[in-house]
Amino acid sequence: MKKIELEIVALSHSITQTHSYAVVLGEVNGLRRLPIVIGGFEAQAIAVALEKMQPSRPLTHDLMKNFMTAFNIDLHEIIISDLQEGIFFSKLVCSSDNDTIEIDSRTSDALALAVRFGCTIFTYEHILESAGIMMEDAGATKKKKSATGEEEEHTVTTTGSKDDLKSMSLEELNTLLNEVLEQEDYIRAIAIRDEINTRKK
Repeated sequence: MKKIELEIVALSHSITQTHSYAVVLGEVNGLRRLPIVIGGFEAQAIAVALEKMQPSRPLTHDLMKNFMTAFNIDLHEIIISDLQEGIFFSKLVCSSDNDTIEIDSRTSDALALAVRFGCTIFTYEHILESAGIMMEDAGATKKKKSATGEEEEHTVTTTGSKDDLKSMSLEELNTLLNEVLEQEDYIRAIAIRDEINTRKK
């Protein structure tokens, strides 16, 4: 299967759900975005590495990198390899002096390590096809971080529960998806995208 290269384009706090974050991966030289819901700890771990902050004590992912480096293990790439029931599965492609192996990993942990090692992130077409979101304007999400508290106050008032989405037409859902993406609420965008995909099946 052909691998598609991705890059982290945004780390977003959910406007509609407390303690929820999304890391948004963008297709390199493409318009598709892959939003992935992650926990607060993992979001912090990715943000710390993106901003090149130096915590006073190593975070778990820093410890993992230090451990791998101490034993001459290099992380070449991560592959978001599967999607089952809304859960992404990833692999770390690591090598030592005499071997290359793939290690299963949670996607959030894989991304936190990828940022630390500066390695490439890949996925496959079928995953982008089923879980990706097409952006109309490539420049709209080309940011390393997003959604400060100030920006979060300007929420889209038409967002609601899953039941609200079911009562909307496909045209209304597509309009709402664009509004939510402008607000950079990728968590909400995932729910809308899933409802649109369900209707298309």
